[in-house]
This record gives sequence, C-alpha cells and structure tokens, in this order.
Amino acid sequence: MTANRKKLLLPAAMSEAGWNYARSRDDVETVRFEDLTPEAEFRGLLADVDAVLLWGRPFRAGDIAAAPALKAVARIGVGYDAVEVPELTRRKIPLLIAGTANSVTVAEHAVYFMMHLAKRGFDQHAFVRDGRWRDKMQAPIVDLFGKTVLIIGFGKIGTRVAARCLAMEMQVLVHDPYVPADAIRARGGIPAPDLDDALGKADFVTIHCPKTPETVGLINAARLARMKKTAFLVNTARGGIIDEPALTVALTAGALAGAGLDVFVNEPVEPENKLPHMANVITAPHMAGVTLESLDRMAVTAVQNALSVLDGRPNVENVVNKEVLT
Repeated sequence: MTANRKKLLLPAAMSEAGWNYARSRDDVETVRFEDLTPEAEFRGLLADVDAVLLWGRPFRAGDIAAAPALKAVARIGVGYDAVEVPELTRRKIPLLIAGTANSVTVAEHAVYFMMHLAKRGFDQHAFVRDGRWRDKMQAPIVDLFGKTVLIIGFGKIGTRVAARCLAMEMQVLVHDPYVPADAIRARGGIPAPDLDDALGKADFVTIHCPKTPETVGLINAARLARMKKTAFLVNTARGGIIDEPALTVALTAGALAGAGLDVFVNEPVEPENKLPHMANVITAPHMAGVTLESLDRMAVTAVQNALSVLDGRPNVENVVNKEVLT
C-alpha cells in the first residue's frame, strides 16, 4: 500500500451508498467486517487500518489498542455511548458522528409516536378489524392542536421536533440547560429551565437529550408523578433516561395516559419487560432514526467524516472530542 493510500474498515451492514462513495476514491482501500465478527478476528483486522466505521458494534479500549495506525473513528449514526471516547481522546483520535443525517428521521418518528398515541391508532384499527364499530367511543382520541409539548434536549433533533409541533399549532416548551433562552425563543419555543415545573404543564413529553451520567434516570418515579394523568411520554433518544420500572408502575396505575418507546435499557428487550405488552404503549426496535433514506445519508456522511480526517480537513462540526484537533 502506497504512503498516501487510505485503508478503511467498514461494516458489511452499511448501506450500499456508503460503499459506493468509498469505492469512488481511487486512493481508498476498503475492508469488510461483520458486526458479529469474533473479537480476536476483528482486532486482527484493525491492525493496519487508518479509519474504522461503526454501526452496531461497541468500540472499547482493547479495540483501540489493537489499531496502532488508527487516525479516525466514525459512527454510522449519532449515538456513541458504546465507544470508549476517553481512550480515543488520549490517542488523539477524533470520533465523528453522522451530524444531521438522521435528525429529520428521528424527529418524524417522535411526532408519529405522539400522533399514534393521541389518535389511539391500535384501538381504532381493532374496532374496524374486529367488527366492533359501535365500541369506537370507548377509546376517545384527542387533538395535538392547542396542546403543550415539552421537548427535553434542543439539539439537532429537538429543534426539528419543535418545528413540526409548531406547524401543528402546539405550544412548545423546551428544557435544555445548555441552550440559551434567546436561542430557544428564536425558534418559537418557550424556555423551561425548571424541568419539574414544566413536566406538570405538558400534554406530551418527548426526550431528545444524549445519554450521560447526568441524564441517566432523568425521568424517574418522582418526575413521572409530576406529569398529568392525561399526558403521553415519548423516548427516541436512549434507553436508561427513563426509569423503566417506574414507568411501568405509572402506566399500570393510570398515572400516565401512554408512552411511545423506541429505546430500552436492554436491547433486545427481555421477555419479562412488561412495557411492550401494555395496551397504552407503542414501541419500535431502536428504529426511529432508520429509514431507507437516512441509512444512505448516514453511510455517506460517515465515510465522508472518516476521509475528511485522513485528508487533513476534518469535518469539525461532526467531531465529538474536538479537543484532539488542537
């Protein structure tokens, strides 16, 4: 391999659009791996690569140590809790995420959950399917118009959720201690610095913050108790931000109207987890950011991210650990 040739380790499950983009460069060599490749084999593949792209596979200190030539790591997505970021930073290796490639997709799914819950989608379909037309008033549906939504986390996804809720003439409260109040107001939102107070005002609560030590268990039993009994809770961010046992209790007791959950503490969900079996819960298998279109966008963006570092012009906006760039 010539000195200026770049070797990329890419997941087999990556969209073909990403593979095609990588192959379009005559100075790039690609190597394929499966997410279930045994650890020893995977680390062997890492031995001489310049960059690795990650889809579902964790990337820990042992993996990083097995890659002495590594210069960039790119996630085909935006979450990175399964990546050992401090160790990458120690090695001065940037971690890049897919930016806004699936932001619209997640925002749409959050609003879909809200609408499905408000319109009692499962119940309405069952009334028609089962010939129970006369029972339709037993599952009253509600408008989103005029309702209050609380958005927790006002980044790339939360801002897009806000835009869609405002288009449906909802009142938008925003809780994000890292976003200035003026920036929230500029996008049509109402700053809600006191989370406990805001939870009591919301008809819908939708979570779009990252999973950090600060946000694990953010929505616990005490905060669920502050919500209206008629309110709906949506999580398309990360499992663990909501206390699942506490949510199960609240939904069972009728202290909350329903929930839309794309993410869980343990994935796949254990058989004993009651949430997917509850009549007032709609779930998805961590797919809120995954559509045919977003898969292509994320794959191409991830390849571009990795190559931007190897080309000496990193996509700074998508770098998680920006301190390595200095």
